[in-house]
Amino acid sequence: MDINEKALQKHYEWAGKLEVVSRAPIETREDLSLAYTPGVAQPCREIAKDPELSYKLTRRGNLVAVITDGTAVLGLGDIGGLAGMPVMEGKCCLFKAFGDVDAVPLCIKSKDPDEIVRTIELISDSFGGINLEDISAPRCFEIEEKLKERLDIPVFHDDQHGTAIVVGAAMINAVKCAGKKLGDVTVVINGAGSAGIAIGKFLLKLGVGDVIMVDIGGILCRSEDYSNPAHSEMSKLTNKNCKTGTLSDAMRGADVFVGVSKPNLVTPDMVKSMAEKPILFPMANPDPEITYDLAKESGAYIVGTGRSDYPNQINNVLVFPGIFKGALACKAKAITEEMKLAAAFAIAGLIPDDKLSPDYIIPSTLDKSVAQAVANAVADEWNKSVCRKSSENFT
Repeated sequence: MDINEKALQKHYEWAGKLEVVSRAPIETREDLSLAYTPGVAQPCREIAKDPELSYKLTRRGNLVAVITDGTAVLGLGDIGGLAGMPVMEGKCCLFKAFGDVDAVPLCIKSKDPDEIVRTIELISDSFGGINLEDISAPRCFEIEEKLKERLDIPVFHDDQHGTAIVVGAAMINAVKCAGKKLGDVTVVINGAGSAGIAIGKFLLKLGVGDVIMVDIGGILCRSEDYSNPAHSEMSKLTNKNCKTGTLSDAMRGADVFVGVSKPNLVTPDMVKSMAEKPILFPMANPDPEITYDLAKESGAYIVGTGRSDYPNQINNVLVFPGIFKGALACKAKAITEEMKLAAAFAIAGLIPDDKLSPDYIIPSTLDKSVAQAVANAVADEWNKSVCRKSSENFT
């Protein structure tokens, strides 16, 4: 059997990858009285007086909702929330396995951004954080922004920010390994959807020299008009020299290629046209924009893909468990840009300079120490920001 057949067989066997396990023993009358009535009334009274105690007296302080509308599931597209449920369950398994964070999959039967936002807002008191998943662009931008305005718990669209952070971490080490500087490199991003746009913005914050965005219509350039507001915004932030043309034109002389698009779009000639020691992150899954072997044969110095069967797997699992673990630990009200940057540097920093090599620029996705390192960095950054605000208010 291939991996798809094996996975299907296992899903039939599992009949769901999650179950509820009680933390409270229910064996005696006293157990029942403590966990439920009449004893349970007292923590209810305490929370009614001070809602913040919900983080100490319930599981809320370690509970995340993994929420989708099923409009952009993996490479399957708009298959609906119900069909996307196995992915959401899998995400919850990863939260627990790597960050010891409890997570609940929730699939919303609506494509209306306002209806989705209101639904999440109404249930938000049950959770310490909201992880948005597999929601199509540009709706995902609107949904996330509205939720950030309305909720006082962290909201994180992993397809955007988790991807951006892990690419940023790989970029830090790849550029260093190639003997270059972030401020000097030009990065071409193929695919101007939610992930590509988030990566572009994040890399600019990280300090890369220039980003060139390429979509199905070609290179984004400020001299053009775009009906998509996100494309219009990115055209003004990127492409300093206003290059025009196709992906082939964009890659000529570039230092780095990042692909969040479709398989087999990058040719050997495109790789050969890049700057010295080219870095390629073709991350289309399961088949990348150019295979690892072909990229290497074409002269790529460093190659990272989304696949686990080649070196340098660039995968969000290195990010989201630690991001939420840290945010929940410090009771953060949001996940800030500074926290995202701290996460990227924490991941990159787990590989000492003397261990860096073209085939080792990012920790293994199975390295469970990553989540704690990210959690520490994220919590430290939030606490610093709270101290800064307190100091500013005092002065």
